[in-house]
Amino acid sequence: MSYSATSRVLWSRISDSPAVAAWNSGIKEAVDRGCFDGGLRLYNQMRRAGLRPDWLTFPFVVKACAKVADDICARAVHGHVVKSPFCSDVFVQTALMDMYLKHGRLDSAAAVFEAMPERDVAAWNVMLMGFSQLGSLSRTLGFFRVMRLEGLAPDSITFVPLAQACAAEESLTGARCAHGLAIRAGAAGDVSVANTLISSYSKCGDLGAAESAFSEISTGDRTVVSWNSMIAGYARHGRPADAAACFGEMRRWHGGPPEACAAVSLLSAWALSTALSEGEKVHSLAIRGGLDSDSTVGNALISLYSKCDDVGAARRCFDGMPERTPVSWSTMIDGYASRGAVPRALELFHAMEASGEKPDGFAVAAILSACGCSGALDLGRSMNGYAFVNGLDSGVVVRNALMDMYMKCGCTAEARSLFDEMPHRTVVSWTTMISGYALNGSFCEALDLFHRMAGSGEPPNCVTFLAVLQACAHGGLLREGCEYFAMMAEVFKLAPRLEHYACVVDLLGRRGRLKDALSFVRSMPLEPDAGVWGALLGACSAHREVELGEHAARRLREMKPRAAASYVPLANAYASRGRWDDVAAVRAAMRWQGARKASGESSLHSGGRLHSFAAQDSCHPEAAFVCDVLRGLDGVMREDPQCMDFAADVSNY
Repeated sequence: MSYSATSRVLWSRISDSPAVAAWNSGIKEAVDRGCFDGGLRLYNQMRRAGLRPDWLTFPFVVKACAKVADDICARAVHGHVVKSPFCSDVFVQTALMDMYLKHGRLDSAAAVFEAMPERDVAAWNVMLMGFSQLGSLSRTLGFFRVMRLEGLAPDSITFVPLAQACAAEESLTGARCAHGLAIRAGAAGDVSVANTLISSYSKCGDLGAAESAFSEISTGDRTVVSWNSMIAGYARHGRPADAAACFGEMRRWHGGPPEACAAVSLLSAWALSTALSEGEKVHSLAIRGGLDSDSTVGNALISLYSKCDDVGAARRCFDGMPERTPVSWSTMIDGYASRGAVPRALELFHAMEASGEKPDGFAVAAILSACGCSGALDLGRSMNGYAFVNGLDSGVVVRNALMDMYMKCGCTAEARSLFDEMPHRTVVSWTTMISGYALNGSFCEALDLFHRMAGSGEPPNCVTFLAVLQACAHGGLLREGCEYFAMMAEVFKLAPRLEHYACVVDLLGRRGRLKDALSFVRSMPLEPDAGVWGALLGACSAHREVELGEHAARRLREMKPRAAASYVPLANAYASRGRWDDVAAVRAAMRWQGARKASGESSLHSGGRLHSFAAQDSCHPEAAFVCDVLRGLDGVMREDPQCMDFAADVSNY
């Protein structure tokens, strides 16, 4: 008989079993119903009554502690366990580990694990889940190897954290390895494993493998999680039509109102493609299904309307929420911030404080993002101070947002200082700095930092490579850019996305290699999107290449007939060749399609206020003075021989 079993038998002889069983039943019922505080109160009453908890009591009490996220309570219950005969009970110890992990205390969970005299596969699985949640693939795999060396056979649950860790680092090779191990262990057929593989493959960029994993689950065995994972995969890869089809098929099989998770994924898909009308249909469906009161659905609706430029509708969704979470506030603040409405974002930020809801790191990050995009350096520094005073500046999300803000405001030294002080850098931290250096024209620094990142053991992801390719494109580094593009798949096993192909087209186009750019587009394994054809059209316009530009413009108009970007670069190419009749024809086509070029805008932050300017805009209170200054500058330019050609070109066009 094991130590755990022996302790249970002995304790049952000296404890008041019937009374303890009754208390256990009450605690269990409270916890199962989600009344965690009530369960803990019953536990305290039980102890005050002089009854001694048994091995069935502690797992429910520990679960309640995990849910209320009270460190003092957790340590107190752990102390009670240590003083009981069940301090080495596998069942109880595993529950303690799970509690500490839910509190984000991996070190405490590891200490409990190391002190266990007996460890079953469930205990190992809990620790694997902890390393997976930390986002460390190397530590997760290393722990799995130790488990195998200890002679324990993995069960189906073991492969869930393995696949999740691969997804966190977007390691396609790791996901395939986890899949292979699951097949060898006979666990690949388990629905929970298959669901995790669907999610992992889609996050690692291999949607085809995700579809294969989904199709291998028989339709009758597919759970709601299976369908939701596939819908989320389609949403992540910008395939909203497939996400909607999958959503419809799920409803046919499962019936009833849609699940909140499925609605959120579908709303995210339409938000990414800015398909407002389709998103509104999902909104109507959510209302009919009673999901509009769900906070996660409400947050997704706020995000949908914000990304589709209907901030008014987003605010109505926000105001109509019966219960707002910190995510609700942060999403709405980000909606204002991402649209340049910095004053409204700040107003809502202060309203969040006034409501008693303390702004979290995501709300602060949203304001910092707005500061970076608008060049509001003074306000950004003020938010830096707020984050410091409230203990938020050490969080990775806020630290990354601060670095991004300083980089966008041109303060590369301040951003680098924050980066160098970080005790733990994520892939986002490295990518933010690389992208920032590229934005500020420091191309060599961007590439040097990329090599430092690779040498640090932090694998780059697809966004990192996008920043590197943009640095090469803007720096005219053709050879290096092609090498990095090849490195993605060959070294890091990352599947290039359409944005990466568009960057290579831009890279070739900037060097005047237009025919090579077209050949590259034709050789793509993916169907070129508007971004790819837009990059080629822009290059043709810059190099006055009309014939190829016409071809790119035709393809672009097929995808975006009402976008000004489908017409203006071609008109510029015609103008550079003096083909004014063709320029007029392009403008007529724009009017016919209802395509309008957005007015140029600029902004500056001065005296604590954000000043915005747009072409032909007379709304600014000092518009007359601004126009007088511009007319004066125009007169000076026309008198300068170096500016005469420019002035003539502008008048002709």
